[in-house]
Amino acid sequence: MTSKEHEGRLGEEFFTPGSSSFTEFLAAHRPDLLPMRRPFPDGVRAAPDRFPHGTTVLALTYRDGVLIAGDRRATMGNLIAQRDLEKVHPADDHTAVAFAGTVGLALDMVKLYQVELKHFEKVEGVPMTLKAKASRLAGMIRQNLGQAMQGLAVVPLLAGYDVKAPESARGRIFDFEVTGGPYEKYDFHAEGSGSPYARGALKKLFRPGMSRHEAALAALHALYDAADDDSATGGPDIGRRIFPTVALITEDGFERLSEPETEELSHEMVEQRRHRPDGPNAAP
Repeated sequence: MTSKEHEGRLGEEFFTPGSSSFTEFLAAHRPDLLPMRRPFPDGVRAAPDRFPHGTTVLALTYRDGVLIAGDRRATMGNLIAQRDLEKVHPADDHTAVAFAGTVGLALDMVKLYQVELKHFEKVEGVPMTLKAKASRLAGMIRQNLGQAMQGLAVVPLLAGYDVKAPESARGRIFDFEVTGGPYEKYDFHAEGSGSPYARGALKKLFRPGMSRHEAALAALHALYDAADDDSATGGPDIGRRIFPTVALITEDGFERLSEPETEELSHEMVEQRRHRPDGPNAAP
């Protein structure tokens, strides 16, 4: 067969039986396409001010499912690298992932994770369970450990609607650390440089059974508190009309709040802060 006849034909690797993991397929046949590779020789670390880093993301459960949100700022050292970064992405119909850490690696990891879930469903004929999705993402993070140890860490936050869980506990949140350990968090969680302040706000504002509106406002207040104390976290930029990303995952699937709705909620939150700069009181 001539080289021209080979053009456009799939290689033998596509017809060789293997696992349902697209990441494992790439590792076996095209490892150069994986974003999780050690980029520097041993002993070399990335300068912290040379690569954009994303900062604060959070998630909380509410009456209809789970909400996931993030600020829009990326920093390089003491510089603002980007003001409108998207840190919240749908992974599939009922799962979303947000990230803190090295932006370029994080975006590549999110894209690969989206393909990983779609590939599994096509091969197996059924969707992956939410716990299995967390395990797959943990494996991808573990493969990035070499780069994380050199200063290029990616720390995702996974939120999903688990149709197989009891009705009162279908909104679920998974946190990860750089070695790949997945940890389920209950009620709420936050990651990134502003996360201690965001978690402190959510500890005060969260309560079970919150409405969509209440949950979105609580998330915006938490991000506002994070931006108030952490220079790497961006608050709502009223002048540029850049507002945090807020998404919901319910029985109906993933829904990102529209820009007009997020803007209206942000103005409502800022107006509340005019009267109480330290934020609203905890619910009785």
